[in-house]
Amino acid sequence: MLQQMRAKAAYIWIIIAVVFVGGFLFAQTSGLLGRSPVTTTTAVATVNGRDVLYTVWLGATQQFAQQQEQQQGHALTLDERRQAEDQAYNELVSQILLDDEYQRRGIRVSDQEIVDMARYNPPPQFQNLADLQTDGRFDPAKYQRFLASPAARQQGILVNLENYFRSEIPKQKLFQQIAGDVYMSDARLWTIYRDTHDSASVSYVSFKPVATKADKDKVTDAEISAYFNSHKKDFDRPGTAALSIVTISRRPTAADSAETLKKITAIRAEIANGAKFDDVAQRESDDSVSGSKGGDLGRSVKNTYVKPVNDAMYSLAVGTVSQPIKSDYGYHVIRVDKRTADTVFAHHILKLVKQGDSSATRTDRQADQLAKSAAGALTAPAFDSAAKKMSLLVSSIRVTEGQPANYLGRQVPSVSAWAFGGPKVGESSDLFDDDAGYYLVRLDSIRHSGVPALADVKEEIREAVARQKALDSELPKAKELAKAAAGSTLEAAAKTLGRPVEKEGPFARSTPIAAFGFVTEVSGAAMTLPVGDISEPIRTDNALFVIRVDKRVQTDSTKFQAQKATQRLQVTNSMRDQKVRMYIENLRRAAKITDHRKDVNAMQRRATT
Repeated sequence: MLQQMRAKAAYIWIIIAVVFVGGFLFAQTSGLLGRSPVTTTTAVATVNGRDVLYTVWLGATQQFAQQQEQQQGHALTLDERRQAEDQAYNELVSQILLDDEYQRRGIRVSDQEIVDMARYNPPPQFQNLADLQTDGRFDPAKYQRFLASPAARQQGILVNLENYFRSEIPKQKLFQQIAGDVYMSDARLWTIYRDTHDSASVSYVSFKPVATKADKDKVTDAEISAYFNSHKKDFDRPGTAALSIVTISRRPTAADSAETLKKITAIRAEIANGAKFDDVAQRESDDSVSGSKGGDLGRSVKNTYVKPVNDAMYSLAVGTVSQPIKSDYGYHVIRVDKRTADTVFAHHILKLVKQGDSSATRTDRQADQLAKSAAGALTAPAFDSAAKKMSLLVSSIRVTEGQPANYLGRQVPSVSAWAFGGPKVGESSDLFDDDAGYYLVRLDSIRHSGVPALADVKEEIREAVARQKALDSELPKAKELAKAAAGSTLEAAAKTLGRPVEKEGPFARSTPIAAFGFVTEVSGAAMTLPVGDISEPIRTDNALFVIRVDKRVQTDSTKFQAQKATQRLQVTNSMRDQKVRMYIENLRRAAKITDHRKDVNAMQRRATT
């Protein structure tokens, strides 16, 4: 076990390290500082007067990136790299804010507290290690033996545990001070329970006017300006960009699938003839994570993997090697080593269905030609010229900052991060690729994040104001119907106005209802209005509703009492988490934080172009 733990020690601490080190060394050895205006004193952020150094941020980013790469088994795309950068930035900013708060509140941690926590409350990552479990559960005795072993000291585990808890214990003390007083009363729990279990069914008449061109033309500039000034927060949006895109497909054909089946069949025959499964897996498997461990999938619970693989794991005789199994990923050969009712230990070999050698060669040549013609081009015509010369379809896509680009229902790697990474309008990207194809994009336009200028949203506001005016004009009709329905029936009143009566339900107070625009006004009225009564017109952003409650069912208090203890624990933990998140968000809002990352990236970009 100790040998296995030593092998896993580095991986464990990539995951749980909180204090980021090695940033300066990484920046130095990468050569980045020598090729750009960025120095060892360059800051990517200033938080309440304290700088977050570029070198520290870079080192933190690298650790998060390494963690992701190990978990995913492949190099990160630009989008994923950007996520690692954002995660590192937020962690470092939060750490400064928390340190300030510890100091303000006088929160300290003693050496004995660290020893006790490390000895009796290991980090979750340790508790999940199979080597420290017995019968599928964390075994404290195994953990204690490991802590006492020479490996724990030699591999730096004890030092890292100290660093981890020196950071974690003050955080726990702060969070206890912030949210330790959260308590959910029976009355509050009952209200929450009823919100999800009481139900109502309604009949309703809707008024959903559509603003005409004439309505929009009547909206004045003064009304638009007033609306903009009173709704500015609603217009604070992430950046968007318009791109042109060309693709070269790498999708395999039926012949490629047949060829892959032939390969996996030969691999299975090799094992059947006496070859060691682990050796063949290490050599042949396209699953780089398990393949590096001889195909070992470790301990898995039911439904961890795709259905064909999961079914085989729970039907295959222990110790036997399966025939090739087809999944959306390719073909698998599986050997089950051990199985209980809900867990299984297994090895597998995966062969992905890819283009054959000749097809892949042709595709790669096309991609090389496209890259030479237009990748990294600084002017727009180069992109169009290359697409025309190679008879590639040019399409348009829009991307949102912080979200992956999508094209024909698929995520396109790295495109979004590139678009918001500083290129100029008209510039072409590098050539990006994934298993489905190669991609080249050109930046056609960009709007950066924040509140846009009034001119950029003027027509959107004009439509919103016109819609509200149209609702105002429908309100007298809705009131007339409500009054008539109260004196007769909803159906009779609706028929007089030539409007249909529709039905919805049963639904709970917290149920999103498409018919009502995913709002709570109608749901709230349905839960309070007496059964059979007609409501006054209920206004939402896009419609007016007159409703009648046809049926309401109140939940059984006996069932509530039976689950109350579990609900209290869940709701209390959720409320505590929410209170802590809000507290930290308030710290960030109150802090003076200047984000220099775009400026630093721009300096880097200018230095390399």
